[in-house]
Amino acid sequence: MNFEGLDPGLAEYAPAMHSALDPVLDAHLNPSLLQNVELDPEGVALEALPVQESVHIMEGVYSELHSVVAEVGVPVSVSHFDLHEEMLWVGSHGGHATSFFGPTLERYSSFQVNGSDDIRQIQSLENGILFLTKNNLKYMARGGLIIFDYLLDESEDMHSLLLTDSSTLLIGGLQNHILEIDLNTVQETQKYTVETPGVTIMRQTNRFFFCGHTSGKVSLRDLRTFKVEHEFDAFSGSLSDFDVHGNLLATCGFSSRLTGLACDRFLKVYDLRMMRAITPLQVHVDPAFLRFIPTYTSRLAIISQSGQCQFCEPTGLANPADIFHVNPVGPLLMTFDVSASKQALAFGDSEGCVHLWTDSPEPSFNPYSRETEFALPCLVDSLPPLDWSQDLLPLSLIPVPLTTDTLLSDWPAANSAPAPRRAPPVDAEILRTMKKVGFIGYAPNPRTRLRNQIPYRLKESDSEFDSFSQVTESPIGREEEPHLHMVSKKYRKVTIKYSKLGLEDFDFKHYNKTLFAGLEPHIPNAYCNCMIQVLYFLEPVRCLIQNHLCQKEFCLACELGFLFHMLDLSRGDPCQGSNFLRAFRTIPEASALGLILADSDEASGKGNLARLIQRWNRFILTQLHQDLQELEVPQAYRGAGGSSFCSSGDSVIGQLFSCEMENCSLCRCGSETVRASSTLLFTLSYPEDKTGKNCDFAQVLKRSICLEQNTQAWCDNCEKYQPTIQTRNIRHLPDILVINCEVNSLKEADFWRMQAEVAFKMAIKKHSGEISKNKEFALADWKELGSPEGMLMCPSIEELKNVWLPFSIQMKMTKNKGLDVCNWTDGDEMQWGPARAEEEHGVYVYDLMATVVHILDSRTGGSLVAHIKVGETYHQRKEGVTHQQWYLFNDFLIEPIDKHEAVQFDMNWKVPAILYYIKRNLNSKYNLNIKNPIEASVLLAEASLARKQRKTHTTFIPLMLNEMPQVGDLVGLDAEFVTLNEEEAELRSDGTKSTIKPSQMSVARITCVRGQGPNEGIPFIDDYISTQEQVVDYLTQYSGIKPGDLDAKISSKHLTTLKSTYLKLRFLIDIGVKFVGHGLQKDFRVINLMVPKDQVLDTVYLFHMPRKRMISLRFLAWYFLDLKIQGETHDSIEDARTALQLYRKYLELSKNGTEPESFHKVLKSLYEKGRKMDWKVPEPEGQTSPKNAAVFSSVLAL
Repeated sequence: MNFEGLDPGLAEYAPAMHSALDPVLDAHLNPSLLQNVELDPEGVALEALPVQESVHIMEGVYSELHSVVAEVGVPVSVSHFDLHEEMLWVGSHGGHATSFFGPTLERYSSFQVNGSDDIRQIQSLENGILFLTKNNLKYMARGGLIIFDYLLDESEDMHSLLLTDSSTLLIGGLQNHILEIDLNTVQETQKYTVETPGVTIMRQTNRFFFCGHTSGKVSLRDLRTFKVEHEFDAFSGSLSDFDVHGNLLATCGFSSRLTGLACDRFLKVYDLRMMRAITPLQVHVDPAFLRFIPTYTSRLAIISQSGQCQFCEPTGLANPADIFHVNPVGPLLMTFDVSASKQALAFGDSEGCVHLWTDSPEPSFNPYSRETEFALPCLVDSLPPLDWSQDLLPLSLIPVPLTTDTLLSDWPAANSAPAPRRAPPVDAEILRTMKKVGFIGYAPNPRTRLRNQIPYRLKESDSEFDSFSQVTESPIGREEEPHLHMVSKKYRKVTIKYSKLGLEDFDFKHYNKTLFAGLEPHIPNAYCNCMIQVLYFLEPVRCLIQNHLCQKEFCLACELGFLFHMLDLSRGDPCQGSNFLRAFRTIPEASALGLILADSDEASGKGNLARLIQRWNRFILTQLHQDLQELEVPQAYRGAGGSSFCSSGDSVIGQLFSCEMENCSLCRCGSETVRASSTLLFTLSYPEDKTGKNCDFAQVLKRSICLEQNTQAWCDNCEKYQPTIQTRNIRHLPDILVINCEVNSLKEADFWRMQAEVAFKMAIKKHSGEISKNKEFALADWKELGSPEGMLMCPSIEELKNVWLPFSIQMKMTKNKGLDVCNWTDGDEMQWGPARAEEEHGVYVYDLMATVVHILDSRTGGSLVAHIKVGETYHQRKEGVTHQQWYLFNDFLIEPIDKHEAVQFDMNWKVPAILYYIKRNLNSKYNLNIKNPIEASVLLAEASLARKQRKTHTTFIPLMLNEMPQVGDLVGLDAEFVTLNEEEAELRSDGTKSTIKPSQMSVARITCVRGQGPNEGIPFIDDYISTQEQVVDYLTQYSGIKPGDLDAKISSKHLTTLKSTYLKLRFLIDIGVKFVGHGLQKDFRVINLMVPKDQVLDTVYLFHMPRKRMISLRFLAWYFLDLKIQGETHDSIEDARTALQLYRKYLELSKNGTEPESFHKVLKSLYEKGRKMDWKVPEPEGQTSPKNAAVFSSVLAL
């Protein structure tokens, strides 16, 4: 169908929301459909809407038999009756296809055809179904398997297809040609040019091809040559639909009016014998679709968008009595089709519903349909259970089909040959650490491989064997292999080993013995963990970000502040940045810069992590600068000097990181152009020459900051492009100097390596008075200098190796806008004096605060780690001591290191990526007080995001001002979740399962109930969390969340953003309430909250004995409270209220914790009862739950 000129509201395919629906019955549904049907609260059943069997359908008169929902809220774009089987096919605007079997419309198959484009036409063949989208033709089996997928040119816009014979297909669209496709070879065989572009409808008779054009014309073409034989100019506006039967051609469409296109109520009818128009047929509806239904006579069915249908003869008069009305759920009908038997009509509307009208109670779609194949029933339940622990159990109990054919395992001996497995080479680490005693070598186990498991390789040319081929098989030749370097264990990529208990039995303390918090690496795009730690340990940045709060749903500054708060509260336990990374994935600029990695690329290490983290560094500083620019006040900066740079329009991020510059462009004609700009970081620019001369880091840094280059630029004086000299001068130095190292090729790596070697030689000469300046010496000589006899005052030789980076640099602004940069040592500080040099001479000293390095490890794909100099304030808060210390941050591994390790870069496996230098006495310039920006107003009533949510559906009563929680108040909490990514696991050889990557969960519903007061047990928060990410599994059986509950367009729940609900919980945590719930550890983990342990009362641990199983909330409620909960699905209000009652029961049984022995006896009897009943609650005769308790009636009363 041609959609031009239809209702403009269809352009966005946004279904209208019915704001005043009855809570039980949707006003747009036929009341007869609701017999024996349980509707959702929204009023639309998500499954088929069957008609009662007793519905009477008069023979010969079309009446509605069934309605079914194909896809909730997604308009139906095309419908098609299968020509070979008793099936109805439906395509949606979302590219999804669904089939229904028989007149009862039982769902047969459902699958995605296209990820973005709508399905425009469906054609059934003997072996499958053809689907046409905008520029794609897909042939799929009726079960959903792809037979072929033919991609058309991206410029094509196809709308119609026509099957001319069993193997030839014509495809037309808005372009000026029609393609002929051979279905056997799946190739384009012919391209016919059409004079009038825009072929949107095609039909065929035994005389002509009929092509309907968007211009309102219908052309008749020869069956063999496709040349135009005749043309009818049917409508002046546009053509909507046409059909052909016998010698009659009937059309409907739009005519041009002064105000635009208007639906023409005259059907143009043409006689194909005389090739001329006959008397137009006036109808009483606005025709959008028409079809001939030749049963007893050649009558026409004319259908309007609003659902009116009229039958009339094409050569007679239309009778208003022949009009019947289709009751669509949506406001408009989108598609219409007639079965081959003419006994059934199918209508599709804009809300995703399909309506079947028939003229008999038991219609058939085709005169002769073949039998439809259905999936075989599951035979697993009928098989006897086998106990694998019994060694004498006969395996013949496993049923195997009897066959006389040759088995696949009976491979002929002539076609097989023995292929012995090649022994893998010895690990390089074993060869490096091996000690020989005679001809036997001994080495510690490096534990790089699983015990008793060797990877099986069929091809010796595999990349892993290629890497092994470089390893010497004998320890004798190890000295001759300079390229074998092993990554130190603490720098290797760390992974979490998951068990059946998840993370509960994983020992994070083994990797982190400090009180600082690590970050978990299993979340998508967690490669930025090291940079998050760097920003956190910048005291002004930490305080500034935690003071920030705005109204944006996805604000990186807000989410970073929430994450910093978690890092503050943690006492060595790892945190996860799931909410921050979730907001990060929604930023369009992050996706455009290529910062969002696919899971496969991140796991395999395909992405260049060094380049990625440097782009991420620039992105995060720019994004934080923009987020804070309009919210920060100039009083946040207390520095002296009153620089004009610190204006009210700038953020504190700009004051910290931004460097104001002058860019000068000098043409050879003498014309000079000066332009002011600023940057948040600098990129190192390395000299071109490759000589081994000494080049201080300070010189390279100055060259990079005061960059000078020759380039072609426009000169206003010469009025053309001229060679110009571009120079950059510094006006104002930043407080934090951020440097991207850009070591992205072997050229830069060789430069660092060469400069480290030169610096090493100079350090040896400096500390050795016995060696003359011009003497050459080898590596063996340097090793001797590290001995006590060689150098008593020299640092360790290992500390001097691979060091080129200084710990401190001195920068000075000259009077002629120049910049002096030099390395700074402790001796220079004694000479100049730190404070006086900065204030009186304009000399600034920058100390190295952090280095981010890229670890090259081919076995794991590499990783990113950070060396961070943690300041006194952090140690004071965490450990109560005042000192500074360098630490290695490798995700959740944190380890103190020597300061020399932070500047040692072995370019074979440890490559610098980002450097952070900070000014001396930086913290004294900024306000480091943190004021909690979350106020009590977040708990007050708020509007729902859902369009259909009404007050009658409210399931909670917000807190009043006199009910605001106080320190120690009880709050019942429960949360429900949905799955975004499924779990990735592998099956070991012993039959046990190993989790590689856990499922990624997202919070979908959060409920908080009052724990005391007159309204105890009444919820004050019951938020459904709107999500923009694809949900893989709604876990309805365990969460009670249904498809559509989280969609603002169709949900009737109280829908909010995750940030809004997160702020409510943060306020409750900060105020000091105590949360009561069951399994709160997982809830807080998925919500991404860090709650102090003394504020959590978890009933799963209160009713638990050591080294025993955890007991479900359902069993505890039945045992202690005599309540039957969680019957069909879980409900968070019910669970939270039950947890509160269980906590009251715990206090009663344990006498407020004063009689642990008596409570231990209660627990013992609980576990005995649980073992007897196999921990299953008996089936309820009359189910009761806290929802039906008297306390819930008070909710309705309120």
